[in-house]
Amino acid sequence: MSVQTSPFLVLVDIARRSRALAAGLPAQEEAVELWNGIGFSLAGQRYVAPMGEVMEILHVPRYTQVPGVEHWMCGVANVRGRLLPILDLCHFFNLPRTTSIRDKRVLVVENDDILSGLIVDSVQGMQYFAVDNYSPQAPVPNESMASFVKGAYLKNEELWNVFSTVSLTEDDRFLDVSA
Repeated sequence: MSVQTSPFLVLVDIARRSRALAAGLPAQEEAVELWNGIGFSLAGQRYVAPMGEVMEILHVPRYTQVPGVEHWMCGVANVRGRLLPILDLCHFFNLPRTTSIRDKRVLVVENDDILSGLIVDSVQGMQYFAVDNYSPQAPVPNESMASFVKGAYLKNEELWNVFSTVSLTEDDRFLDVSA
């Protein structure tokens, strides 16, 4: 003689055994708020420009030198039909050059009507930092950079200075390229 069980009782038994053998839910972790930017280096120091300030990253394009300009103004390049002034940030800040032209990159920045190509030693791509790791005080390697460095983030025991390209493109010294 076979015992008949109702489908409801079978489901109740399955649910009971499932609860008994189920692992607990993973602990809910608190989400960390992140800040991001484009990482680059100048004279061996790490910097990060806020994400919204860098339009594009290029290899150093061919450029035409312009007579009668400051030594840090390399020239102008035609990039997709637009004239792009090419400026060397190491020369602008009187920092030592650490890499060859082959390794250098250009950060294209635009602030209002000012379009500029800033040559940096290298680009480390997009960087993410925990907002809690921000410090408003940042050591700068050169006093001429002090007004452009807006704090720093600590990541993997490395200090990344926040570099404001907007402050740079609004600076009178930067805007006056005539020698």
